Amino acid sequence: MDKTVMVVDDEPSIVKLVKYNLEKEGYQVEVATDGEKALEKIKDIAPDLVVLDLMLPKVDGLEVCKQLRKESRHIPILMLTAKTEEFDKVLGLELGADDYMTKPFSPRELVARVKAIFRRMEAVREVESPFKEKGFRIGDLQIDADGYEVLRKDEPVDLTPKEFELLIYLANHRGKVLSRDQLLNAVWDYDYIGDTRIVDVHVSHLREKVEEDSRNPVYIKTVRGIGYKFEGPKE
Repeated sequence: MDKTVMVVDDEPSIVKLVKYNLEKEGYQVEVATDGEKALEKIKDIAPDLVVLDLMLPKVDGLEVCKQLRKESRHIPILMLTAKTEEFDKVLGLELGADDYMTKPFSPRELVARVKAIFRRMEAVREVESPFKEKGFRIGDLQIDADGYEVLRKDEPVDLTPKEFELLIYLANHRGKVLSRDQLLNAVWDYDYIGDTRIVDVHVSHLREKVEEDSRNPVYIKTVRGIGYKFEGPKE
């Protein structure tokens, strides 16, 4: 499988459980027990995915997430939190986490989430679309699915993996209204049981990066009561 997952958690029982189940699925697993060590090891080994606890000694998970997004935007982050407040979940997503799970969780569910993240990343690279071969340009946006790159006015746009996947999916369905549940199933490839806030947060973040004015979007339009639609600038 040749995928390396970094598990960052200060609870030995959770680390042992997660490590065992991921290795059983063929993943290589590296471990860090505090945020400071995590940042050092991630820089050294460049893992393919990070499972990151929110409450960590020395440097907490939110700060680790923030630092990783500054330095390694292409590493997906699955955040773990023992807290259930909406604020914590949303803040983690706003800082760049691709997904989150609330403790306690089943090992099977965590492995499913990890597999889903890798599956979606691979699907983006293999997607058949009008712009994969020729390059896709609309307005001042240029999207390269193979290169995992987006340009706005010929300048690189710094997207997280999940933001990129969301943009690709929306662009591939240009002009079509997509419900939040549709986006959850397609982009996250997991049943969130109606937890559509994760979609809204990512759309908001994406707009801030690809729109000239995120309050008056040209590309990603809100369809009230339903979801979102990708369009282009009016001629």
